[in-house]
Amino acid sequence: MKKLLKAAVAVSLALSSSTVFAEKPNDDKPIFSSSTFKAMELRNIGPAYMSGRIADIAIDQNNPSTWYTAVGSGGVWKTTNAGNTWTPIFDKQAVYSIGDVTIAPSNSNIIWVGTGENNGGRHISFGDGVYKSVDGGQTWNNVGLEKSEHISDIIIHPTNPDIVWVSAQGPLWSGGGERGLYKTTDGGDTWKQVLTPADKWTGVTSLLIDPRNPDKLYAATWARQRSIAVYVGTNEGAGIHTSDDGGETWTELKTGLPEGNMGKIGMAISPMNPDVLYATIETDNRKGGFYRSADQGASWTKVSDEIGAGTGPHYYQEIFADQHQFDRVYIASNYSKVSDDGGKTWTPINTKRKHVDDHAMAFHPTDPDFVLMGSDGGIYMSHDRMANWRFMANLPLTQFYKVAPDDSKPFYMIYAGAQDNSTQGGPSRTMREEGIKNKDWFLTLGGDGHQPAVEPGNPDIMYSQWQQGNLTRVDMTTKEGVYVKPQPLPGDPAERYNWDAPINVSSHDPARIYFASQRVWRSDNRGDSWTAVSGDLTKNGNRMHMPMMGRTWSVEAGWDLYAMTEFHTIANFSESPVDENILWAGTDDGIIQVTTNGGESWKKIELDAIKGIPATAYVNDIRADLYDPNTVYVALDNHKYGDFKPYLIKSTNLGKKWTSLADDLPAKHLVWRIVQDHVNKDLMFIGTEFGVFFTVNGGKKWVELDGGIPTISTRDVKIQRRENDLVAGTFGRGIYILDDYAPLRALTEKSMQQDALLFAPSRPVKWFKLDTRHSDSDGDDRFVAENPAHGATLTYFLKDSLLTAKGKRQEAEKKLLEDDKYPKYPSWEAIEAELQEPEPAVYVEIRDNAGDVINRVSGSTKKGLHRITWDMKYSNTTPLTKKDSKNNGLMALPGTYSATLFKREGATVTQLAEPVQFTLESIYEGALEGASAEEITTYGNALTKAQKRAMSSTTVLKQVKDTMALLRVAIDRTPSNVTQFEAQFASIQSEINDINKAFTGLESRNRKGIKPANIMSRLRYARSALNSSYGPTQQHKDQLGYAEDELSQVIARIKTLHETTLPALQQAVVNEGGPWTAGIPVIAN
Repeated sequence: MKKLLKAAVAVSLALSSSTVFAEKPNDDKPIFSSSTFKAMELRNIGPAYMSGRIADIAIDQNNPSTWYTAVGSGGVWKTTNAGNTWTPIFDKQAVYSIGDVTIAPSNSNIIWVGTGENNGGRHISFGDGVYKSVDGGQTWNNVGLEKSEHISDIIIHPTNPDIVWVSAQGPLWSGGGERGLYKTTDGGDTWKQVLTPADKWTGVTSLLIDPRNPDKLYAATWARQRSIAVYVGTNEGAGIHTSDDGGETWTELKTGLPEGNMGKIGMAISPMNPDVLYATIETDNRKGGFYRSADQGASWTKVSDEIGAGTGPHYYQEIFADQHQFDRVYIASNYSKVSDDGGKTWTPINTKRKHVDDHAMAFHPTDPDFVLMGSDGGIYMSHDRMANWRFMANLPLTQFYKVAPDDSKPFYMIYAGAQDNSTQGGPSRTMREEGIKNKDWFLTLGGDGHQPAVEPGNPDIMYSQWQQGNLTRVDMTTKEGVYVKPQPLPGDPAERYNWDAPINVSSHDPARIYFASQRVWRSDNRGDSWTAVSGDLTKNGNRMHMPMMGRTWSVEAGWDLYAMTEFHTIANFSESPVDENILWAGTDDGIIQVTTNGGESWKKIELDAIKGIPATAYVNDIRADLYDPNTVYVALDNHKYGDFKPYLIKSTNLGKKWTSLADDLPAKHLVWRIVQDHVNKDLMFIGTEFGVFFTVNGGKKWVELDGGIPTISTRDVKIQRRENDLVAGTFGRGIYILDDYAPLRALTEKSMQQDALLFAPSRPVKWFKLDTRHSDSDGDDRFVAENPAHGATLTYFLKDSLLTAKGKRQEAEKKLLEDDKYPKYPSWEAIEAELQEPEPAVYVEIRDNAGDVINRVSGSTKKGLHRITWDMKYSNTTPLTKKDSKNNGLMALPGTYSATLFKREGATVTQLAEPVQFTLESIYEGALEGASAEEITTYGNALTKAQKRAMSSTTVLKQVKDTMALLRVAIDRTPSNVTQFEAQFASIQSEINDINKAFTGLESRNRKGIKPANIMSRLRYARSALNSSYGPTQQHKDQLGYAEDELSQVIARIKTLHETTLPALQQAVVNEGGPWTAGIPVIAN
């Protein structure tokens, strides 16, 4: 490849096709802040093939192709084409947990959202009140009730959208907050509590409005509390109430309803006869029944024992009245049911091809056979009354607890345990140009998926588990699992496993794994046999004696211990990578334990002995330092006691003393996981309740990484060390990857005082040909996640933006105005100079191992951090025929390359940073031995040369044709005898036709079957040799040779035409008084 000469005064640059990530800088923020690091963008890889929990669905009754869905743990999504495509519309709000979405009946652009889903699940997050949009979800305002935490229903007045009622259930883990029913008459500017609950544990869980009379309301109250240990969900505060004056006054309805404690109550009103009400009512110990009223709630009749019990009534209990068939009622549960007689008898809903655990339904205004159902596994649509289902496989909403990247090649796999959606596995990227699709994912185990683990260096072995410690070793070559959960010996007490039991593969021996119940278990043969290396490391109390809702409870109460952890368990575990005898365990009941002798003896550390740490804190994560055996990091969580403060502590002396690393974390960002970089001990990452953070100084200062990722709970962060990738498992938006985070190792407040910095890829760049042979006709509803940019991604930092004279003037004038001073109009010469000044440029120059410049990649000129990608191609040096022609050169071969950062201001080019080196490394080796790299390079150069000759020749030939068209007119207008001109014109045209035939064959045979080979067909075949890494065959070389021989002949003929024959005829026409045509000298006299 001919070297591109670098000129210091170069005005034009060959700029490659590139991917550029940049963020508009905020000059008001310090350089070491989130806005600077937005270029370090996280990449979502899905998946969407099992989706996630849906809390509510709203169909626009005025435009039934528009739907909004409230995701229990993933924001709000909107479709305007009945689910064909979806857009997240709530991503940058402060919270992500949604309980309700409601469309104003009188104005479809007004949308209200209640944050904090309304169930009693062990895993749910919390909200911060009510949001309102007046533009269909494009923008949002929080309009109050910030302390409600969980919103159940929102009802908007049918004709006056400023009147809104909101039912607030209130905090789940503690008493107080904003509970009850609230009303606004001014669109959310002010609120009035119109139904006050009985106590600090009671809120409003369901709300109805009579469609005939907006003053007629019904509200169901509910008292409940959950802790780590237990859940109680019935109390005397529960009941059904009605109002006849728009909620100003209320009457409790009792006739026919259960006496004593009630729990969660789901209500519905018949759209066809609003005198008829339905209620499913929980009573003590998961019992209850279905009630119907035919007189607006004045009296009730129990018609069946049906409740939405499932894995706990607190999790379901939603009922829906069909708007097309009277007395057809649906009840949501793990296996939902439908009744056609007002609740007397029930039929299970078809779940043959559908996820269970339903929470939401919605109906079409005119189609009685249409129904949408929202479950723990996403949204399903039926057009035949639930006989058959279509799954919306384009909503990436999976709630992942833990993730584990393995060491597969060329692309590592990621395994992740999901809430109610099994343990899933999928690739970090694919060779497919389109990206990662749902079909790339698979399951390794069913149930609720929890912490997976992989064996370092051996991607054939991984570990999966379903809830409460059911551990399975999976052989990925056979896809078979072996059940290896540790079993107690005769006489041992029952093993108490956490819902998400911790597993740890040893850093010292890949066959050694640790697992934990209330004891720590060790296996040295991948789980075939186990030895307990501790006794009970927890407090081991009686959870049934814990006070709930301010008191203790006996047998007859709203107990519900289904689908929750065994209490007094080891929640997290860590082995020191430095000293195999140092082991750490953290419990769910406020204890840290450490051993320095492999488990022979343990030292207990009570959390209340650590300054600032609550005694009840749950150990979310415990991580032994990668470098120092005496150092440990512990992420603690007390939110299940109503305390949302982040806790992150560090000890450097095996737990004797502790310091906080959470002092500058934002409020409510409770810390889930921490991971330490394996190269720079001070670089760490954490996943919090609302995002991902990193520190470059060991935790003294944290910076949020919010590029490319929405507000979402990040339950796990792991590092794939070979690739220097950060893998983040979110609880509701799938998995995110920060590709090659290595620049963060060198970016500090001190280093960013330099004018510019440039970072090469930290690992070999994967060289391969993108696979474009895949379907692009699978519809717009398919889900596809992006691969990383194909090529070498370089990261650079600019301390200051590059400004033109105009930009500098505007900056100076801005500062004058800030000082209450006013600029004067510049001179005309200065303005003219501004108009003529070229824009500045920043680019990276790519050189091969011989030092030859092979391409340039343009980047942003703005201050801050940026990422650009060289697509591993040479600059396209074939002839330019138009300004915007693609820079699609030949692909560079594997090898060593360098990159240098430059800026261009005016006509001056300046190097900004020292060159950096990187390697392109092929990810595959063909089955057959092809051409050598040297042969491919030689052939590519020859092909490029031939293409240049061909393109320049055809371009000149086109110019000759264009001139001939003008000359035809000129001859016709010549005021003399043109007989001789006609003969010459015909001769030239005949020569052009013969040259055209040599290039492309007879035009008359186009699309009429085969025709003999020609120059262009031979070159096309010759170029196909570079579509694979095999290189050219002898036939490719032969065809290139034939094309070159023919080119040499036609180029000489074109040259004669262009430079001699045609200009002579043009001049002769001028000499006879005819018109001048372009291509000959100007008329001087």
